[in-house]
Amino acid sequence: QVQLVESGGGLVQSGGSLRLSCAASGFTFSRYTLSWYRQAPGKERALVATITTAGGSPNYADSVKGRFTISRDNAKNTVYLEMNSLKPEDTAVYYCNAVSPRLGWRSEYWGQGTQVTVSS
Repeated sequence: QVQLVESGGGLVQSGGSLRLSCAASGFTFSRYTLSWYRQAPGKERALVATITTAGGSPNYADSVKGRFTISRDNAKNTVYLEMNSLKPEDTAVYYCNAVSPRLGWRSEYWGQGTQVTVSS
């Protein structure tokens, strides 16, 4: 059974930091592109950061560049999102996503989400 389980969310003051984790099971983690998405109230889900199977050249949304860092540990089947200098506008539910580069949407998985709230 495929599972993506996010953790690490919570309430933090503006300027603070959080580290999100997403533990995966049930599929070959190292062969999947991993991403973090977020969805704020009343808004569509948006891509935050992506990291390839090899872990090189991560991509970031312009709004988080220089503040967030995505990384992966294939030995632990875990992807991370280090979030620094948090702003109130970063408040959202954060979702982990795994997609096969070869199969695309035919092999794509989502976590249940973790709430991040940044107070001003």
